[in-house]
Amino acid sequence: MPPLKVLITGAAGLIGGAAWDRLAAQPDKYTLSGVDRAPSDRPNTTVVDLSDFEATKAALAGQDVIIHLAAMARFTTPWEEVLPNNITATYNVFEAARANGATRVVYASSNQVVWQYETEEPYTALVEGRYEEVPADYKRITVDQPPRPSSLYAVSKVFGEALGRYYSDVLGLSVLCLRFAAIMKEDNPLANTRRFANWATTRDAAQVVQRCIDAPDSLRYDAFFVTSDLKWNLMDIEHPKEVLGFVPQDKAEDWREEFEREGGGWPVKAGTLPQQPQRQKLSGS
Repeated sequence: MPPLKVLITGAAGLIGGAAWDRLAAQPDKYTLSGVDRAPSDRPNTTVVDLSDFEATKAALAGQDVIIHLAAMARFTTPWEEVLPNNITATYNVFEAARANGATRVVYASSNQVVWQYETEEPYTALVEGRYEEVPADYKRITVDQPPRPSSLYAVSKVFGEALGRYYSDVLGLSVLCLRFAAIMKEDNPLANTRRFANWATTRDAAQVVQRCIDAPDSLRYDAFFVTSDLKWNLMDIEHPKEVLGFVPQDKAEDWREEFEREGGGWPVKAGTLPQQPQRQKLSGS
């Protein structure tokens, strides 16, 4: 079989870059291209405004699989930026994929679509690191539970998942949605206690992207939480393990000793946006 033609939107981002490097190491399986909002030093990438349908359709022509990672991903992104970059652009990507004959879209959603569950126990205790108050048999949040978005950014991700369901059920496109946990440039959970309940490395994120590309054609629609191996995980990752064969390679608890030695990170209050010091920068979807 010839290599699959795979296009990554947001190829210069944290997840996009990690996925690109993993896939590029297997040229017999994948031929890569990408689009970004700014010039990139990666080969076969172009600058495209995804809020422009005709430009998006032209950029996505001839591709087998689209990995849609591009978005304005800040928790505080205002509606004026959410609408063109996360709503209109996502519609354009799905419609361009369908119109051009792509077989699958892998859509970057976010764990923030259920973030408000952490205002309830035992999730509040997990986020705040009060592990002695967490029942041994606590139930992790599953993709079957209703969304509880935490921001307009998260609302846009709920929209994308619903749009993907429509394109799958009605228009025949295979759509797999990845609810990524917090992914940081530092690739460690040392920022705060929330990361020990909600974190993924770029390596684990790239692995699950590839597993979605390689999933059988019979998998028409699904959604998956994506985290690394977390002892105190808010979210259930048995589903991607069973359906995709995902096996996290990185463990948060490997960082526990260093986390405690450095003073336990900056304070976290469940149900609120993290009050992040300027020196820390969150990344990812």
